[in-house]
Amino acid sequence: MTAHPSPPTALSAGRSAPPLCLVASDLDRTLIYSNAALGLGMPDAVAPRLLCVEVHEHKPLSYMTERAAGLLTKLAQDTVFVPTTTRTRKQYQRISLPGLPPKYAICANGGHLLVDGISDRDWREAVAARLAAECAPLDEIRAHLNRTADPAWLRKERVAEDLFAYLVVERQLLPEDWVRELGVWAEARGWTVSLQGRKIYVVPRPLTKSAAVREVARRTGAGLTLAAGDSLLDADLLLAADRAWRPGHGELAEAGWGAEHVVALPQMGVAAGEEILRLLRQEARRFRRERQGIDSVVIPPPAGGVGSAPA
Repeated sequence: MTAHPSPPTALSAGRSAPPLCLVASDLDRTLIYSNAALGLGMPDAVAPRLLCVEVHEHKPLSYMTERAAGLLTKLAQDTVFVPTTTRTRKQYQRISLPGLPPKYAICANGGHLLVDGISDRDWREAVAARLAAECAPLDEIRAHLNRTADPAWLRKERVAEDLFAYLVVERQLLPEDWVRELGVWAEARGWTVSLQGRKIYVVPRPLTKSAAVREVARRTGAGLTLAAGDSLLDADLLLAADRAWRPGHGELAEAGWGAEHVVALPQMGVAAGEEILRLLRQEARRFRRERQGIDSVVIPPPAGGVGSAPA
């Protein structure tokens, strides 16, 4: 007689593949902060100790609190942590986040999916095909920007990864009507406009952080996706997550934007970054405990005991 092995228990299956939680977070003004954005809503007397996480041309540029750095280190150990940024690859590589180097990172607002630091070619080709099919060409967008922007407030015009354009402006001189009119013009051509600090981003509508995060979730088999962000370019990411957070500052807060599963925090500035990481880790640990509780339920063997065979 041939012995039939008993079915594996859920516990034994779970040991080799623990339940995965994917955490996708914007960086600038969400987890890391420039000098200008550090103290939003925070008195000097209670300012926390800071860790510099970005240096450029020998100058420190971005920070997080020391407590936030510790939380991020632990979060990266327990989850699939995916930095999700509008920065170019070169700009992203200037950042030295604490903790384990992320296996996945998303740059250029979803245009590049980095796997162990290398841009995934299949993803790049898929993005390029969709942009060509659904959006006006970048050259048309740039020509319009250069034709309509006023040198009185325009400081720089830049192209990011040959995917989108952005302007660096003097915010106090920028007419609000100009940004609104640009948004209407761009929308008709399949592009979106986002004003973030001193930068105006003009980005193809299909070029989204959420699409790239869904691809990471597909590859990793993540059972829960958490997200955080502060700008209009993060809205699709927050909507696509199972649960998400936004700080009390930024483009989304100014617009009063929200959704049922998105928590609008009161904290602003670097304190918001710390609170976001605390809540992300809390939710990831809760998910892990719940899944481990499910996976620890042992499925009983067939009647007759382990290895029993039909008569």
